[in-house]
Amino acid sequence: MQPTMKIGNIDLGERPIFLAPMEDVTDIGFRLLCKRFGASMVYTEFVSAEALVRDVKSTVNKLTICDEERPVGIQIYGRDVDAMVEAAKIVEQAGPDLIDINFGCPVKKVAGKGAGAGMLQNIPKLLDITERVVQAVSLPVTVKTRLGWNCEQLIITSLAPQLQERGIKALTIHGRTRSQMYTGTADWTLIGEVCHNPDIHIPIIGNGDIHSLDEADQAFDQYGVDGVMIGRATFGCPWLFSRRELSLDEKIDVLEEQLRINVERIDEYRGILHTRRHLAASPVFKGIPNFRPTRIRMLRAEKMNELIGILEDCRTLLSS
Repeated sequence: MQPTMKIGNIDLGERPIFLAPMEDVTDIGFRLLCKRFGASMVYTEFVSAEALVRDVKSTVNKLTICDEERPVGIQIYGRDVDAMVEAAKIVEQAGPDLIDINFGCPVKKVAGKGAGAGMLQNIPKLLDITERVVQAVSLPVTVKTRLGWNCEQLIITSLAPQLQERGIKALTIHGRTRSQMYTGTADWTLIGEVCHNPDIHIPIIGNGDIHSLDEADQAFDQYGVDGVMIGRATFGCPWLFSRRELSLDEKIDVLEEQLRINVERIDEYRGILHTRRHLAASPVFKGIPNFRPTRIRMLRAEKMNELIGILEDCRTLLSS
């Protein structure tokens, strides 16, 4: 029997499956549903340290969590050491179960400014931020990163022990470089090398190109990871974490519930904005012929009742 995985004192059970932190995706409604369907741990959208320190309202709002989604992590990113330390202290007051540091986001507006995966070009500073954040808070601190900046700089096997030495309690590795962005295929071989390094004793969580629980099971068996994190494949289908196959009717019920939760816990305007992205990406509607006009209606809807009506039209089309 495989031992249960722990991050600090957080017991995540055997073969835990994590919902990846994703901007404009992992809002509270989505997190609650992923948790209900079996996600072992969920994360908020990532939070800019600089914006948090400046008390930007939209960023502070991302810190809102609730007990039903625990264990829940809040992820921060930034390039300034002092801002990252101060942001970690602010996040700690929000009461998550852990703080995750993002050293993996590849998008230009983050990595291009030296934050996220941009930190992979400045390893001394990356390690300094890690150590300082660990020292600044009492919560477990974890890191999410990539294999390296590009295929000529695959540094994860040497970086992982250094991060461990700085006191992190778990490491998530996405099996791509920054230069790959989200193209090509995730390479899990280096993730496996980190897992099999006898000097590594913190949990290693693998991430990249996992589209189902069956693929997650294969990753556990083939690479020896302690956990698996799923990102883009969850868009519009929080039931991906469930071993039970839901009917189309049940899936539409779930999407409508996600909309209601977001409108209730955020507000109608932003709740709809958050949910529309999931609806547009959901595989549920692939069976509807000539779906494009309906998809456009979804993306333009501004009232909850209007969006519910469109979903009910889809339900009728799928059942006919």
